[in-house]
Amino acid sequence: MTTDKHKNGILGTLLAAFATRSIINTTNRFIYPFAPVISRGLGVPLTAVTSVIALNQATALIGIFTSSIGDHTGYKRMMLAGLVILIFGMVLVGFLPLYLSFVVAMFLCGLGKNFFDPAIQAYVGTRVSYKRRGLVVGILEISWAAATLAGIPLAGWIISKMGWQAPFLVLAASGLICLWLVAVYIEDDSRMEAVSGGMKFSIKLNRLMTSMAPLFKNPRALGAMGFAFFVSFANDNLFVIYGAWLENLFDFSVVDLGLGTAVIGVGELCGSMGTALLADRFGLKRSVCCGLLLSGLSYLFIPVSEFSMWAALGALFLIFFSFEFTIVSFISMCTELIPGARATMMSLFFGAAGLGRVAGAFFGGIVWHAMGINVVCYSSFIFSLAGLACLFWGTKKWHPQQQSLDHGKK
Repeated sequence: MTTDKHKNGILGTLLAAFATRSIINTTNRFIYPFAPVISRGLGVPLTAVTSVIALNQATALIGIFTSSIGDHTGYKRMMLAGLVILIFGMVLVGFLPLYLSFVVAMFLCGLGKNFFDPAIQAYVGTRVSYKRRGLVVGILEISWAAATLAGIPLAGWIISKMGWQAPFLVLAASGLICLWLVAVYIEDDSRMEAVSGGMKFSIKLNRLMTSMAPLFKNPRALGAMGFAFFVSFANDNLFVIYGAWLENLFDFSVVDLGLGTAVIGVGELCGSMGTALLADRFGLKRSVCCGLLLSGLSYLFIPVSEFSMWAALGALFLIFFSFEFTIVSFISMCTELIPGARATMMSLFFGAAGLGRVAGAFFGGIVWHAMGINVVCYSSFIFSLAGLACLFWGTKKWHPQQQSLDHGKK
């Protein structure tokens, strides 16, 4: 009976986490393909909207200083706070369709994501054995594919029927449902040292910096941050301009872009499922290395795929399949790099990834306009190799702790 209750608890946790991350990922992703229609709705240039992508990703840097609080107060509280922040942002732009409210909304969406993601990854890290973590994290990361495969095409359909601001209100309502799911199905893990009304901000900040300082001297943590930065740079370097590339090359409409993005969703779904089914058996570190090599090489297929729409979509599929397999496998591995500070390590990982995406978003747009798609893809290949070098350097003497391997056997 205890076993059945334990299984039900795990299933409920996965349901709540998967649904919530699908909504969060949709809110942070759907502006990529629909930037043109949003810019027309707001009456601003396209560049004004695409620049918000960098701002959205920059919130990962704030996440470095907030997400590790979960190590001290409990991870569920961080998840709930992230959802409330995101819902507020969606409601703001949904009812007040101005450029300023759009900027604020996307900032809040990014901030909410960077509250929620490190918390749920750390929550899983404390409850799932290392040998099974690839499976569970892989299932959770399928939410990226759900957002791209279902969320973005659905957002495109809603825009075509009800206007550009309608998806924001739909996502806000979905966020409320997710808030209830997290409150009901995620086990309360509040710590005794949770937020005390009289605790001064300076004490909290000092505690945060104290918990982070050792990680900046740890090769494993530094290698993980370097890996996250470079592979995220490489991916957003292309991701930020793929819609314009398809639109210019094949005359894709906004609706076509939404449907074409489903190809990326299928690739991410296959990548996440590959991690869930294969990474634990193949070995997480070996999976990351092989996936990153394939991901880097895949960028080189884009310049030679322009002769056919299907070839171009196939190249995008391969890129996002291999990237997703790589990043999900590494997230599973990253939860064990610093077992005593999982949330802090994950927040640093997501912070470095966010910084890489900010840099990639700026770099990709500028390079594409100045030198074309070829240079964008060659640079993504080079940055992928840099990420691989960071991985080798940071984990050359690392082995997962034996107690994590044995956890859950008893």
